[in-house]
Amino acid sequence: MDDYTVWKVYAPAGLLLVGAGVCVVTDAAVRRARRGRWVARGTVGLVALNAGLSVFGEAVKRRALHDVRSPGR
Repeated sequence: MDDYTVWKVYAPAGLLLVGAGVCVVTDAAVRRARRGRWVARGTVGLVALNAGLSVFGEAVKRRALHDVRSPGR
């Protein structure tokens, strides 16, 4: 796959993972405040958040590579 195609897939996927991770971490924080079970949920949320940041970072890198390699620039 070329860099532009990878960017078109990775950018939305990264943003979705970041959003999902934030939602799950927030839910875990509410559960912790209510003295519920929160550790596993919080861990999953942090994993999703960090994975989303990594995927989105890769998307930014791929778009930059595409822009650098594009003719006419």
